[in-house]
Amino acid sequence: MWLKPEEVLLKNALKLWVTQKSSGYFVLQRRRGHGDSGGRCFTGRLVGALDTVLDSNARVAPFRILLQVPGSPIYSAIACGATDEEISQHWEWLEQNLLHTLSVFDNKEDIVSFVKGKIKALIAEETSSKVAEQEENPEKFREALVKFESRFNFPEPEKLITYYSCCCWKGRVPRQGWLYLSINHLCFYSFFLGKELKLRIPWVDVQKLERTSNIFMTDIIRITTQCKERDFSTFLNIDEAFRIMEQLADVTLRRLLDNEIFELDPGLQDPAQITKRDLEARAQNEYFRAFFRLPKKERLQEFLDCSLWTPFSRCHTAGRMYTSDSYVCFASKEDGCCNVLIPLLEVVTIEKMEDTSLLPNPIIISIKSKTAFQFIELQDRDTLVGNLLRRLKQVKASNAALHNSKDRDMQNSHSTCADYQFGKLGEVLPQSNGDENDKNGRHLLNAEALSSTFHHSGIDGLDFRMSREQIKESLWNDHFSEFGRTVCMFRTEKIRKLVAMGIPESLRGKLWLLFSDAMTDLHSNPGYYENLVEVSMGMCCIATEEIERDLHRSLPEHPAFQNETGIAALRRVLTAYAHRNPKIGYCQSMNILTSVLLLYAKEEEAFWLLVAVCERMLPDYFNHRVIGAQVDQSVFEELIKEQLPELAEHMKDLSTLASVSLSWFLTLFLSIMPLESAVNVVDCFFFDGIKAIFQFGLAILEANAVELCNSKDDGHALMILSRFLDHVKNEESPLPLIGNQHAFFSDDLEPCPVTEITDLIRDSYEKFGDRSVEQIEHMRYRHRIRVLQNHEETTKQNVLRVVIPDVSILPEDLEELYDLFKREHLISCYWEWNSAVVIQRHDPSRPYAEQYRIDSQQFANLFKLVSPWMCGEHTEVLAERVFRLLDTNMTSLIEFKGFASCLDIMYNGEMNEKIKLLYKLHIPPALTENDRDSQSPLKTPLLSTSRPLVIGKSSGDNIDYQKQLKQMLKDIAKEKEAKAEKELPKMCQREFIQFCKTLYSMFHEDPEENELYQAIATVTTLLLQIGEVGQRSSSSGSDEFPEGVQTEASTSEQDVVFTDNVKSPKNPQLLPISEGDWIISFKHILASLLTEQSLVNFFEKPLELKPKLENAKLAQYSFKTNGANHPSRGEPEPLSAH
Repeated sequence: MWLKPEEVLLKNALKLWVTQKSSGYFVLQRRRGHGDSGGRCFTGRLVGALDTVLDSNARVAPFRILLQVPGSPIYSAIACGATDEEISQHWEWLEQNLLHTLSVFDNKEDIVSFVKGKIKALIAEETSSKVAEQEENPEKFREALVKFESRFNFPEPEKLITYYSCCCWKGRVPRQGWLYLSINHLCFYSFFLGKELKLRIPWVDVQKLERTSNIFMTDIIRITTQCKERDFSTFLNIDEAFRIMEQLADVTLRRLLDNEIFELDPGLQDPAQITKRDLEARAQNEYFRAFFRLPKKERLQEFLDCSLWTPFSRCHTAGRMYTSDSYVCFASKEDGCCNVLIPLLEVVTIEKMEDTSLLPNPIIISIKSKTAFQFIELQDRDTLVGNLLRRLKQVKASNAALHNSKDRDMQNSHSTCADYQFGKLGEVLPQSNGDENDKNGRHLLNAEALSSTFHHSGIDGLDFRMSREQIKESLWNDHFSEFGRTVCMFRTEKIRKLVAMGIPESLRGKLWLLFSDAMTDLHSNPGYYENLVEVSMGMCCIATEEIERDLHRSLPEHPAFQNETGIAALRRVLTAYAHRNPKIGYCQSMNILTSVLLLYAKEEEAFWLLVAVCERMLPDYFNHRVIGAQVDQSVFEELIKEQLPELAEHMKDLSTLASVSLSWFLTLFLSIMPLESAVNVVDCFFFDGIKAIFQFGLAILEANAVELCNSKDDGHALMILSRFLDHVKNEESPLPLIGNQHAFFSDDLEPCPVTEITDLIRDSYEKFGDRSVEQIEHMRYRHRIRVLQNHEETTKQNVLRVVIPDVSILPEDLEELYDLFKREHLISCYWEWNSAVVIQRHDPSRPYAEQYRIDSQQFANLFKLVSPWMCGEHTEVLAERVFRLLDTNMTSLIEFKGFASCLDIMYNGEMNEKIKLLYKLHIPPALTENDRDSQSPLKTPLLSTSRPLVIGKSSGDNIDYQKQLKQMLKDIAKEKEAKAEKELPKMCQREFIQFCKTLYSMFHEDPEENELYQAIATVTTLLLQIGEVGQRSSSSGSDEFPEGVQTEASTSEQDVVFTDNVKSPKNPQLLPISEGDWIISFKHILASLLTEQSLVNFFEKPLELKPKLENAKLAQYSFKTNGANHPSRGEPEPLSAH
């Protein structure tokens, strides 16, 4: 075990230890008297005797590791062990994680300090892990939680999941510290050699998460964000740390950036419930559902090692049992050896057998097809059987009501999944077609697969092909008799080989139902599809319009879809599914897939097959953004780089292949290969899932690798693939050769050699079939991050493309401003996850500009961070008015474009534009009757006595004529807009006073503060006189200056307005003007302000946005309050260098 470093002086000590290994900084020693040759000498015998006699508390461990600094007589013990194996593990860890790192330090003291800090951290982590495992009082975790909260000052809802001791690399220097993983952030803290390092990385900023190596370490975790890469190493358990990071990043990104998945997965809606144990359970649950391709509602209840009796091998096969709400599943330890799927609907009894030495802890599960499964070596058998019986009772009870209400309608449908079994080949097709059609409702459903209704005749070589079909059917019948013929059959490598040869036409539909477990859905929901058809047919929506448009594009070359029978069945299935799952509705490519399902299955069966494909086997493929398909495309690109490196090197931009291979995944090759060949690929897909599509795609690229590497350009490469796929034939198929309308190639090209589909499938299994479901799921985790971030980048670029032409802010500054705007929205999502408003704000299906919007409080936070108009306590009031002005749609939410346009006026607008914006902020709708206002700044004396009054002079700047010309053109355009713009309403006295307050607040702490105060006092007095004269002569209606108004005011007049003795300007008795008719126009205000050069200089001085943005990056995470409410974030928290 690791020891708290203690100094050991070896000079002149007895020879009690023997050095076994030594490196530049570490020494592994064995105590004399222990080991094979330890007791041969007198010293060894003496030491051994002493160790034996001494009390156990005083005994010394026989092995230890010392830290040695070259040239120093002092050593430090850092580890000890009771066995050679134990101490060797510690030695290997030091060699792999620390030995290469120490070479970067310049002096010995730094080395000692670094190693001791690392060892102490490992001891603390080991202790906390043991406490967590034992589920006792987790004091260490609470201690880490206190440090996490104090160091990063997050609100209380930011829940800490776990923490690790590790190193963060800054260049070539490692910084030892603590890594904290919370529900929304990855944080790192280090205080090393007097320097503090504090990192805060939101999971939503992570663009790539990978395990890699650098020049010092062979195994590090690299986290890539938009602007930086961070490397972390020397974990005690790097596998666990990376797995937790991967899961947290995936869960957070799906919760915050993928609104479609967020609504479908209830577990993601409550991040406060996420724990380390919950993440591990979620990963196991997702693997379980992916491996057995089960519905999302299934939750893994237990998984335990056991052995299953396999009659075909006459022995027990070791593996693992998985139980869920509705299933009992088994997977052998040897991949592909034997898998079993048992729906509880199939189960008759679950019984315990007598425990013997040959059959320890056995149970028997009997199913309706008179088959029994024997499991042995089950730990805690009694609890397991009790749980299974309870769930079996629940399943039977919930299913009984459905069958009792549908008994009469289900006479021809049978009552159990076991009745859907395969008898002799002559009995495969039912004979009650006409009667079943008569029993349907207003919409007659197809009772047979379309391929059995629309026969082909006159096919060359039909007799040979039918004989091949009979051979296949015979092989399958032999397999059924040995391995079972229901959904509970033993699924072995042998059945995979039969599937790769191609399923016989007569059995294809039924086997698809069994492999996908759509049969269970069909039995569990009697009459569901028929009712859905009655409800959905005749309804009109966008989905039905798209369906009608695509009906006649679905396999138009097949005779089944050249008449109304096939078209009507396709319409009913697609419309019913769109009604069942409106979040998917209808997606292009579903029509092609459904057409093929209807060829081999009854109409209702085809519907449930479509459900299985869209909701289980290809999750997230058929939605608004086809995220699932894009994730698998990204995984496919990685597989190309691993399996076909030469091709990947030649085609460095694999997006070209992605553009053509997307249809491979969406239509399962049905749209780009002859139908008789593509259905064999679908056979493999229903048996092996997406893995079959990955490996078949690799086999296609491998078969064309030489030609693709010699291709001249992307178009030539696509032509090669298109011609190859169009010439993939199935010589054994009884179907006619139907041309592929999607292939594009010229008949003038050289003839392409024919490839047999069975050979291509066999190659795919032999060369690329070694990927497990677990590996594919882990790859999906990583690539989902990249795909979602690519969508975010696309959204960002589209928004910027729209905004950039309308503002003068530099594009790079505008990009940073967008990041701040988005982060402000996400900060609210972090800790207000239970707010329905937050969910409505981010919707990826909305137009790009509307996907991220912020509310008034978020806007106020941003305004204080980046606005140049700082007004002290009055700033928040001004921010509220700006928000009301921008909220033109009255939704209480504003978009980025409005925010950027407003900020552009403040920084880059002309003086008249800035004054106009200020004017609008002090009239309705920005200013309301209930406007919240801070203490009136007018109670403060105008002239400050803390500094002398200095009148500033305008400096003569160099004239940029090109800039002047550009500005003239801009002014001309604005004049045209101004003519068309409606004249601004006039301002009343109360509004004018608020306008003055804002101006007064803006000048606070300005270098020319005194001069500005004097100027605004002059202008205010002038405007008050204008308003008074205008009130007296209101009949004139002129906007020009009245003749009787003096353009200058005396000092005494100014003091009347701005002195301590004057009461609040809100008091109507303050001024000798009644509130009723006192008004002032925008033209008057602008003209008056232009008379004071200091005011003109103030509004026209250049302002820099970039410093504000840099400051805002830090200040946005400076929390001043506890809890989930929005804190004030006006000033940045001083953070150490990142």
